[in-house]
Order: sequence, then C-alpha cells, then structure tokens
Amino acid sequence: MITGVSILRAGETMEQALTAVCKDIRLGKILIQTNHDTGEPELHYLRLPKDISEDYVILMDSTVSTGAAALMAVRVLLDHDVQEDKIFLLSLLMAEMGVHSVAYAFPKVRIITTAVDKKVNDEFHIIPGIGNFGDRYFGTDAPSDWYESDEGMDY
Repeated sequence: MITGVSILRAGETMEQALTAVCKDIRLGKILIQTNHDTGEPELHYLRLPKDISEDYVILMDSTVSTGAAALMAVRVLLDHDVQEDKIFLLSLLMAEMGVHSVAYAFPKVRIITTAVDKKVNDEFHIIPGIGNFGDRYFGTDAPSDWYESDEGMDY
C-alpha cells in the first residue's frame, strides 16, 4: 500500500494531484516549523495512518532548502517503523544543500524533484527559488520582511 505524508503546509499542495492518481491512497500530515531563534526544526503536529510501517511512503514538501524539515520528517517515519528504502521524498524544488543533507543522512531514501537550485540565502530561502510556494498556492500573504533580502529576485 502507498501512503502520502504532507509536510505542512506547503506539502498539502501536492495532495490533490496524488489522490487523483492514486485513488485509494491514505494520507498523513506532519507539521514541522523552524524555530527562528535557534534555527532548529520543531515537530508541532503529527497524524499518520495506522499500520504505516508496511507502506511505501511518499513524503511531500513543495520546497526543500536546507533539508532540516525533511530530515526530521524522515526520522519520524523511521520512528514509526517505516523502512528507509520505502520512503520517497517528493519536492517541486530543492536546494543543492537539501539534496546533499538528505542523501547523506538517509542514502536509501529516494529523492524526486523537478529542479535543484544551487544557493540558499541567509534566511534559508532557495535562491533564485520560487518564493513561498504555500503562500502562492493558498493565496495568503507572507510578511513583507521575508523578502527584503530577496529584492531584485525574479519569483
């Protein structure tokens, strides 16, 4: 069986397409947010289907910059007895740093992305990136100071 797990909030943007292709797929959610004081990821919410340990898991996040949230999400899945070689990290855009972080820590996790950008700025946003994909998709506004250091970037 296949289970899709979204890293909230932007990972949810992929759920509709996944359920359209895999009609009987089960879904789970993980909310991991970066602590702005420490820069460390923190787990705030977890809902996984029962008996996920036997499933192939498609872990969804629209963008992966440093890989910190993805690393924590993979650890959570491993803690729920999902086998590393049954985890697929699916992302629209990744930074090179995130690809290397995940691949080094979890070499059996399969990474699937449409593109890899080389740089991450001081706020850990992918450069040139695509801006905040969750805000774009859901039509919400990010605080304007998130983009001050990205002036002149073509999102």
